Amino acid sequence: MNATSVATRGLTALDRCDRCGAQAYVRAVLATSGGELLFCAHHAREVEAKLRPQTAEWQDESSKLHEKPVFLDAD
Repeated sequence: MNATSVATRGLTALDRCDRCGAQAYVRAVLATSGGELLFCAHHAREVEAKLRPQTAEWQDESSKLHEKPVFLDAD
């Protein structure tokens, strides 16, 4: 699987942070191996400066944290 195909998939609630197990909002695809690391927003901010230069793709969906949920009317 190449780096581009990995990052085109959106992150879901099933994707978990590799550091703490919380919901992942950032996917880092490594340039050298094509492997991926998943991070919650907190841990992504913590490692971004050091890790981002080593990535082919930095998929950041942390803006989802500020979205308001939409509830469907049960009627």
